[in-house]
Amino acid sequence: MQRTAVNPWDWSLKVGYNQAEIMEGGSRQLICSGQTAVDSAGNPQHPGDMRGQISLALDNLEAVLSEAKMDLRDVVRLGVFTTDVDQALQNFDLLGMRFGPFNCAPPMTLLGVTRLALPGLMFEIEATAVA
Repeated sequence: MQRTAVNPWDWSLKVGYNQAEIMEGGSRQLICSGQTAVDSAGNPQHPGDMRGQISLALDNLEAVLSEAKMDLRDVVRLGVFTTDVDQALQNFDLLGMRFGPFNCAPPMTLLGVTRLALPGLMFEIEATAVA
């Protein structure tokens, strides 16, 4: 798959994402539901710890991608939902540490929400991947 970044401005690159990407030649698409900080039984983890929740949500996203024989380099779109935008942004270096080694900066939307599906969850990330 050929990915071409589309950035009429460069400000978003400084925070780790492209404004858009053109995808050519992809043959498989994976639409991931929102991944959160839950264990394998669906129990919320890391109450009150945004950094812990982001890290586990990313672990869970990587597990879903792996099960589909994909990885973070295949992610072409992210949707991020959080109950505390400022606190999430303070920990966005975790996204850079995960996506950076793949030189991947997928287009992303970050939304502040009142709450997530399960009490205590503060962060959720959904992805679309193409390989």
